[in-house]
Amino acid sequence: MPGTLVIVATPIGNLGDMTRRAVDSLADAAVIACEDTRVTARLLSAYGIKTPMLAYHEHNAARMRPLLIDRLKQGEIVALVSDAGTPLVSDPGYKLVEAAIAADIPVTAAPGASALLTALVLSGLPSDRFLFAGFLPPKSPARRTEIRALAAVPATLIFYEAPQRLAKALEDLADMLGPRPAAVARELTKRFEEVRRDTLDSLAAHYREAPQPKGEIVILVGSPGDAVAETSEADLDVALAAALATHSVREAASLVAAETGLPRRAVYARALKLRADG
Repeated sequence: MPGTLVIVATPIGNLGDMTRRAVDSLADAAVIACEDTRVTARLLSAYGIKTPMLAYHEHNAARMRPLLIDRLKQGEIVALVSDAGTPLVSDPGYKLVEAAIAADIPVTAAPGASALLTALVLSGLPSDRFLFAGFLPPKSPARRTEIRALAAVPATLIFYEAPQRLAKALEDLADMLGPRPAAVARELTKRFEEVRRDTLDSLAAHYREAPQPKGEIVILVGSPGDAVAETSEADLDVALAAALATHSVREAASLVAAETGLPRRAVYARALKLRADG
């Protein structure tokens, strides 16, 4: 009879944030698959857990998955953890779950902390509809392409970002999406937790001048429906003219509609007229 794959959420800050179910799941497992054994070792030591560990991360996942599936088929309980928060969010854990399901191995979860949900709660942005888009591409051209594809999504957008790329990412977001309400959350549930709320352009200006921040970072951006301010016809024409200088009519209309909150069909019609009058 096969064992069970248990997805265990770990603290994103205080080690005291572990649930009793999570602690028991780690203690009862035959092995713990983790991103970094050094990070997980500190967690296990804090709770007196002696379960052996195996590294499972993006660089060795393809090699380790068959080994873990074999242990599960032999009836062992395997726990999967990430360095912080809930596994499978921006890590290769989902491939292990996929393989376990394909092999008819039971999968369960001991839920807990999640950086993206914690940031959403603290951001002050609408939480009834949101899209988690993971990490934006590291290079600006690819990043701007990704932002353009998400510009018209009618939901709060959530991204993870590395500290060294935060300022540039905010600049591209502000340039592509306009002055939408936004928030930057970092070091969540830790001693130096910080949530900065403002418009995208103001946040971009702040982090362009501020020292490079430390810690894990979440960027949240309001939806097109949260667009700031009414747009006059003259302002619309100025925005469209700027967008049309570097984009097709369709792309320019999508970008300006996302920035202003105006109906895309009306913006597209105006863009067509401006291009024809051109």
